[in-house]
Amino acid sequence: MLSKVGLSVLAPQAADTSFEDWWIKVDKLAPTVFRKGINSLIILGAWMIWKQRNDCVFNEVSTNVQRILTHIEEEAHLWCLAGARELTRLPVANG
Repeated sequence: MLSKVGLSVLAPQAADTSFEDWWIKVDKLAPTVFRKGINSLIILGAWMIWKQRNDCVFNEVSTNVQRILTHIEEEAHLWCLAGARELTRLPVANG
């Protein structure tokens, strides 16, 4: 997700063992102008992964990373249409 907005340097690394710690690190390192948008993107990504996980567990739906990323992009676009202004600053929201 972060590579789509030109911030792959902030992507989780092997040393990042906690989602919370990684997110705190990203929040500190992200350019101020994009910080709220990136936080929205992280929330959206986590939510979409959770929804896909539930589909796999409860509906026996199979998925893959590319499908999840596509769903995240589609949902980000909808969030932007609904008024997520900070998310619209990120290129993923406009694609």
